[in-house]
Amino acid sequence: MIEIKNLKKSFGTREVLKGVNLNIVPNKVTVIFGFSGGGKSTIIKHIVRLLSSDSGTVLVDNEDITKVSIKRLYEIRKKIGFLFQSGALFDSMNVGDNVAFPLVEHTKLSKNKIDARVEELLEMVDLKPKDILKLFPDELSGGMRKRVGLARTLALNPKYILYDEPTSGLDPITSDIISKLIRKLQQELDTTSILISHDIDESFKSGDYFAMLSDGKIVEYQQKNEFINSQNKDVKKFLGINKTK
Repeated sequence: MIEIKNLKKSFGTREVLKGVNLNIVPNKVTVIFGFSGGGKSTIIKHIVRLLSSDSGTVLVDNEDITKVSIKRLYEIRKKIGFLFQSGALFDSMNVGDNVAFPLVEHTKLSKNKIDARVEELLEMVDLKPKDILKLFPDELSGGMRKRVGLARTLALNPKYILYDEPTSGLDPITSDIISKLIRKLQQELDTTSILISHDIDESFKSGDYFAMLSDGKIVEYQQKNEFINSQNKDVKKFLGINKTK
């Protein structure tokens, strides 16, 4: 469904991805761990071609997204939801209009149906529409912004969801809410999700499979118990560092 083969990417003289290979397990949550600045977000940005690779292939439903036309790229992107680290809400739009934006742009639904869908999406991410619809992003807490961003991400019923550091900058209680929400949505919607994170405890709450990116390559990819007990030196170092924090 999503398959990355020998993906390479450099920024100037710095080689960030040195041949990434990763087959994402369908209908599960895959977490990609890695040290800060190691290229985790770079990987998922290639899946929607926000970045262009130097070489390698990224297959989405057997189509190489690195080679498709711009027109086809936009069609493929409709089945991929991307939750940015910041939530990426439009500051000039209220919550209702933010969540409605993909529906207005990409569907021919009536206003009444869009309004109903917006309320449904907000309820899916455990927000009360009547309390939040008319608020603007700067009136929301960090956790609420993430959830509104997620509601918008779900608007077009994506087959795949990409999460970029979904709990970054949040307090422990809010992080727990977001992690459990990711788990709940995966189970209810049966999506295939990829989650970029450095937060081990929260990621273990929501993930099914865990990959370790080190020195520009995936050095381990296992289910939780196998990953925790991995003898790979980079995995042991990563888990050990985080245990001491």
